[in-house]
Amino acid sequence: MNQWIGGALALAALILGGVFFGWQGVVLALSGIIFWLLMQFTRLMRVMRMTQSAPVGRIDSAVMLNAKLREGMRLLEVLPLTRSLGNKLAAEPETWGWADAGGVRVELVLEQGRLVRWQLIRPEGEAVQAGTAADGPA
Repeated sequence: MNQWIGGALALAALILGGVFFGWQGVVLALSGIIFWLLMQFTRLMRVMRMTQSAPVGRIDSAVMLNAKLREGMRLLEVLPLTRSLGNKLAAEPETWGWADAGGVRVELVLEQGRLVRWQLIRPEGEAVQAGTAADGPA
């Protein structure tokens, strides 16, 4: 959710709670806001706990990660897919990278915290086979 929308909803809940139910309404709205913040914090801690045991920037399969990525994903949505923290490759634009045991890398570029583009990079000298099923042996 956009942070401006979330802030506006929280403020509206506080105001409406105060107008309709007095101080009890404000306390109820504040309880709801705190509960929502605790849920977000718990989600963040769960993702960080999941990534703590893996080496930084290593994944099982870069090709599988490449297939699962979608434009607009947040880094917090990418980390459960990788199960490891990525290597920060550049600050501007924000670029993160992961590599598998075969040397295949995935580089992600984020703008304003959202995935805008990514690329799969194969190691130098590796022959990439391209073609169709009809190109097989005759």
